[in-house]
Amino acid sequence: MTKRPVQKPTETSIPAHEMWQLKLYVAGQTPKSLIACANLTRICEEHLGGRYCIKVIDLLVDPQLAKGDQILALPTLVRQLPMPVKQILGDLSDTERVLVGLDIKRLEELGWPGPHNVGI
Repeated sequence: MTKRPVQKPTETSIPAHEMWQLKLYVAGQTPKSLIACANLTRICEEHLGGRYCIKVIDLLVDPQLAKGDQILALPTLVRQLPMPVKQILGDLSDTERVLVGLDIKRLEELGWPGPHNVGI
């Protein structure tokens, strides 16, 4: 795995404040890394509906990139936007924990425009 966008927005008119920028730090293509990537993609598709960009960063290839986000364990998900920056450790298999950890659950409950209530 190298740095690569997993998903780009399908709608070019998506406002910048509604875009989510996520980094997933992994160490090679281990089963745990692959599961984390698949879980993150599924969660984003179900709850962010194309308004996200995931960069997968393989620290076996680019170990120096761990310092910028203070990565101590792998896999680690970093939400860069929307602010504030947040981190979640593990394979992201606990969907509820990921939704709450990224504030997606709270935003959906407050009526934030998710994929099911946005007119595209």
